[in-house]
Amino acid sequence: MLDRAFMALADPVRRAMVARLSRGPATVNELAEPFAITKQAVSKHIQVLEQAGLVTRTREAQRRPVHLDAAALEAVTAWIDRYRLDAERNYRRLDALLAAEKKGPTR
Repeated sequence: MLDRAFMALADPVRRAMVARLSRGPATVNELAEPFAITKQAVSKHIQVLEQAGLVTRTREAQRRPVHLDAAALEAVTAWIDRYRLDAERNYRRLDALLAAEKKGPTR
């Protein structure tokens, strides 16, 4: 799942769509508005996001809104956060080491 999610999010158009969907469901037309691409291209981007498990579509009468799957996005975020926290710990240790070096040798 992570591989497909990161592949899907590698594209700036799809990242913008995810950002838009974080504010609520949207139709293909609504998702297409800010882009100078065809609705067919927008639909293909949505398919990639669906295959990655990041969005779903429902049917409401004539509308087929696209919804962000918050749980899937949270799984990606949790994976990133794990490594971000490890990196922050390493940077804090490095900062402490550099601060000790700057003070000079200890007796």
